[in-house]
Amino acid sequence: MTSGLLALFAAAFLAATPFPAQSEIVFLALQAAGWPAVWLVLVASVGNTLGSCVTYAAGRGAESFRDRRWFPLTPDRLARAQGWWNRWGLWSLLLSWAPGGDLLVAMAGLMRVPLPLFLALVALAKTARYIVLALVAAGVIGAAS
Repeated sequence: MTSGLLALFAAAFLAATPFPAQSEIVFLALQAAGWPAVWLVLVASVGNTLGSCVTYAAGRGAESFRDRRWFPLTPDRLARAQGWWNRWGLWSLLLSWAPGGDLLVAMAGLMRVPLPLFLALVALAKTARYIVLALVAAGVIGAAS
């Protein structure tokens, strides 16, 4: 893997964790430099999906701390979050690419979404996002003006 694709993978991976990162900047710079969009979409999607797996695992492991005083969800808030999740949460993973998506991904872990279902929804969402980004950057589709 060349340094450009490695940088994209790292940026996409970190962007899907609580660490601040902007994979779009690296993606667009590489696309402007002539990298094939198919490779960029593939590398960014895999990196971003794997980064989401780290956040999912953190959410899944967080449940063991729910009896601690510093845990961010009181039992009442956790029950409300579970109710919301049971109604909307699973399909909200299709927005895992959007700002705040890391919280949805962590909640998926906390709510014990089966890993294969989690991976399918998150990979679909993340890949679609990078495909749209590549198409917009190539001028194939444009923003409404």
